[in-house]
Amino acid sequence: MSIPLVVLLGALCLLLALWAGWYTVRDRPVVARQLLAAATVELVLLVQAAIAGARWSGVAAHVSPGLFWTYVAVQLFVLPLAATWAFAERTRWSSVVLLAAAVTVGVMEWRQWQIWSVA
Repeated sequence: MSIPLVVLLGALCLLLALWAGWYTVRDRPVVARQLLAAATVELVLLVQAAIAGARWSGVAAHVSPGLFWTYVAVQLFVLPLAATWAFAERTRWSSVVLLAAAVTVGVMEWRQWQIWSVA
């Protein structure tokens, strides 16, 4: 894992969560630009997963592979599922779903970094 990508993902998740939170408070549904922002976060997550895969051999002895790769896999599915739900639900609750997904991915990113840094 790359520290700059971890920081970038944390910042992107925070911005997306704040944006979705603002829409939640204003009682507005998710807009297409927010889904595009979620897609950007997903793209960075894919890049990070590729980098982690390439660097795996150096830490494989110290990190639980099942735990780490489960976090990677689940993290990759959270935003697409939330985006699908938000697209289908055209009420303020779509913003709540996107907010929850952004916070979830941010926390999972932090936890994933903890697991990786044990090595």
